[in-house]
Amino acid sequence: MIPQSAEPETRDVHVTRPVNVALTLALLRRGPGDPTFRRDGRHVWRTSRMPSGPVTYAVEQVSPFHVRGRAWGAGREELLERLPQLVGADDDPTSFVPDHPVLADGVRRFPGLRVPRTGLVLEALIPAIIEQKVLGIDAFAAQRRLIRRFGEPAPGPVPDGMQVTPDAERWAAITSWEWHLAGVDPSRARAAQASARLATQLERLADRHAVDPAAVYRGLRTIPGVGEWTAAEVGYRALGDADAVPFGDFHVANDVGTALLGRRIDDAELARVLVPWAGHRFRVVRLIQLSPLARRERRGPRLARVDHRRI
Repeated sequence: MIPQSAEPETRDVHVTRPVNVALTLALLRRGPGDPTFRRDGRHVWRTSRMPSGPVTYAVEQVSPFHVRGRAWGAGREELLERLPQLVGADDDPTSFVPDHPVLADGVRRFPGLRVPRTGLVLEALIPAIIEQKVLGIDAFAAQRRLIRRFGEPAPGPVPDGMQVTPDAERWAAITSWEWHLAGVDPSRARAAQASARLATQLERLADRHAVDPAAVYRGLRTIPGVGEWTAAEVGYRALGDADAVPFGDFHVANDVGTALLGRRIDDAELARVLVPWAGHRFRVVRLIQLSPLARRERRGPRLARVDHRRI
């Protein structure tokens, strides 16, 4: 239940296509124990940092066509203004043709799956940088340490332990020793801080994406340490890009190849396999990730765990 000890701002959103709030917003969760994310029954709780200030929000699935948002904090009005885009109301899958049994089953099984659009580039970019070239379990732990150390308590009545991610100035000011203690090596720390120093310019990219998406991705990749994979991770979270393929991921090519072709493939073949679904290539990836019909090879991680705090 949502605590009633503080009055939030509220907005109801009615959509023309079904939306599954839990599946759609799950893309914004950065691992177990993410201090910015909680799931509580029909509600998804999250914190964020809007240009107008920090915010805590709870999104309720009232029905497949009705979503209710409640928000606390200085950024509450701005967050609720963006609520339709956040839950994927602008994501249009009507031109997607799921002409493979795995994809057709996924569309039937998850009719409300959408690609969210937070509009917050830095919020998506820094965690993606932290996740580069390390196991997810280590990246998620590093992010938790940094948010708990440098973030701030979530506004409003919230589930225990929720915090708001640091602002750009705080990210940029974190010392090399603190990055090291969190388990982030110098190259990723430098890329994260370079991104934080460009926060104002980065946030403008969200508005440009609808006009010239290629230019937006080129802009992201001009930041030292930000490549194609990292830019795509921003694309399908901050920009609502249903075509953003995280090439270079340790699992995506193999998962897609095994599900659609029955064998492992590399990134070059992945690009060719996804051509028929141009405009919806991330949608294909996401449906395969969720599908119980998708065959996956059970192998150990390709990366060994490295504790950068001991190096």
